[in-house]
Amino acid sequence: IVQPGRILGKLRKSVAEKTSLGGASVIAVASHDTGSAVAAIPAEGEEWAYISSGTWSLMWIETKQPIISELALRSNFTNEGGVEGTFRFLKNIMGLWLLQQCRKAWAEEQQYSYAELADLMNLAVPFRSLVDPDYAEFFNPPSMPEAIQSFCRQTDQPVPESHAEFVRCILESLALKYRVTLEQLRRLSKRPIRRIHVIGGGAQNRVLCQFTTNATGLQVIVGPVEATAIGNIMVQALALGYVNSLSEMRNIIRGSFEPVYYKPQDQELWESAYRRYTTLTHIN
Repeated sequence: IVQPGRILGKLRKSVAEKTSLGGASVIAVASHDTGSAVAAIPAEGEEWAYISSGTWSLMWIETKQPIISELALRSNFTNEGGVEGTFRFLKNIMGLWLLQQCRKAWAEEQQYSYAELADLMNLAVPFRSLVDPDYAEFFNPPSMPEAIQSFCRQTDQPVPESHAEFVRCILESLALKYRVTLEQLRRLSKRPIRRIHVIGGGAQNRVLCQFTTNATGLQVIVGPVEATAIGNIMVQALALGYVNSLSEMRNIIRGSFEPVYYKPQDQELWESAYRRYTTLTHIN
């Protein structure tokens, strides 16, 4: 086991010749793509959470020590090592998989871009139907629309019929799941969380970002989009002595990329939806 930022040696001659990279150093970065992305979060202090938004969503806080308890285990959280001895205390959440699979199911009838799906949602009534994105039947059903309809029948909710109703159901439910996870993070870490950083492909879904800030009541800060590549580069810079710390890395990133900010709206409506959502997820 080696720490991120360790220089492992130089490229083998045969590899250097094939890649034309000369005598480049081989450096252990932050273990994988998400670890590298976290290193690129332009965050300050400790009062923040993070969402990597894509097919899967990962939501977490960065800590100096792992959080190990029976409650953390029951809540399905894990600890992953990060840069400078930090830990990512995180939970995996089903992300835009539900929307991707609905889009696939509708492809023969209608080919939608993701921007079109976001616009389509405006045709549906808010909070008509809500689902738990982590419900077991959503992992790989023969038909995602039918699986969502089945969940709604089981929980005595209106059943989505139009494409717009499915899209709104999925995006609202995912944002409310983030709120549930946020409350678990607060309870388990005993730490105040005052803002959320979002990166990944889902960060480009402006509707989901706005819903996330609405559901949580916290400012959402989006970017940089290519956080994985940027974090990888900056850990290499740390190893080679071009920067001196994770904090300095983040200062440079913060000054190099323009973030997008989202602020909460319709707080009373979302708070009411959250109370209803927690009742539904307790049932399931």
